[in-house]
Amino acid sequence: MAAASGTNDLSSEMELDAFRRLFPLRFHERHLLESIRPDGRPLGRARDTSLSFGAVASANGSALAKIGCTTMLAAIKLEVMTPTVEAPDEGCIAIDFHMPPICSPLIRPGKPAEVAPVISKQLSDTILRQESGMIDLKELCLVSGKAAWMAYLDIYCLDADGALFDAALLSAVAAFSHLQIPVVSLNDDGRIVLVSEENGGSMKEKEPVNKEKIKLKMSSQPFSLTCILHKNYILADPTSEEESIMETYLTVVLDTNYQLASLNKPGGPGLASTSSIQDCIVLARKRVKELQQILGEAISDMEVD
Repeated sequence: MAAASGTNDLSSEMELDAFRRLFPLRFHERHLLESIRPDGRPLGRARDTSLSFGAVASANGSALAKIGCTTMLAAIKLEVMTPTVEAPDEGCIAIDFHMPPICSPLIRPGKPAEVAPVISKQLSDTILRQESGMIDLKELCLVSGKAAWMAYLDIYCLDADGALFDAALLSAVAAFSHLQIPVVSLNDDGRIVLVSEENGGSMKEKEPVNKEKIKLKMSSQPFSLTCILHKNYILADPTSEEESIMETYLTVVLDTNYQLASLNKPGGPGLASTSSIQDCIVLARKRVKELQQILGEAISDMEVD
């Protein structure tokens, strides 16, 4: 009897898996009728999220962010540059988003992912938006008109399982939270030089620029939540399978004060109603509170270590 029962269970699992692959939309809609998703989450709940700092030892700031299986590695490298004539008191930030073949079986070697430049632009628009107040580029100035920091932010998708922008933005915010601006001085030639920890700052300094490592000030931190809109249902933080089946989705970006920073609806069928947008914003505000707590706990753990 036990063997027969085990065989029946295995047969049922195989039939369920076949049904999921042959009729994916019907499979998911059966779950939606019960207000639950295949992974057991309620419709409005995001996946488990974690953050860790210092994932790249050679970077000036780095972070690893995981939302469910979606995994992003963000690293910031600082270099000294000559500021532009138009903005002599400001540094610069260059943002690149990478999707290597390892992140998804859909990415083929030698052929860049079409979504990568789209997410790069979204990240740049969000992080560098003046209204968001995330980073004051004047904070990156060393000597007015002569030297400033160029911050290269590279984000690598290690595992792509939906809501890529949400995880990428979270890793970027965390990397900037971890960033430490190096100690530098002016040498006898009037050039900016790094003061290494090994020499203890014993080199002959013409003029100190900063005497200790500085944390970058961020007055506001943007966070986002992507939602699937399907019929009368709203699914927060979709997986890649859900995104591929239900193509209408909306990304809400909020600042630290839970104010709307931007809305983004990528291509795909369907229109987002006003009530659906409002419901997504409500879910996003709850999500921002969660992410602020996760980021705060990660920073506290880092300071203790």
